[in-house]
Amino acid sequence: MTTVRIQGMKCQHCAATAKKALEDLGATEVVIDLDKGEARFEGTLDGAAVRQAIAAKGFAVVE
Repeated sequence: MTTVRIQGMKCQHCAATAKKALEDLGATEVVIDLDKGEARFEGTLDGAAVRQAIAAKGFAVVE
């Protein structure tokens, strides 16, 4: 399972938006943890594509 930190998520709507962005890239079993500011998912995704998809939704992947 891959974990990425996402900055800027504040509510369930934010979490749903980030989840959809990851699923659109092909991620499965996406779990968003708002308290930790993290997304966990199954699948092999290109890191640059993940950062770009998350940024397009108004959030940022934190390294």
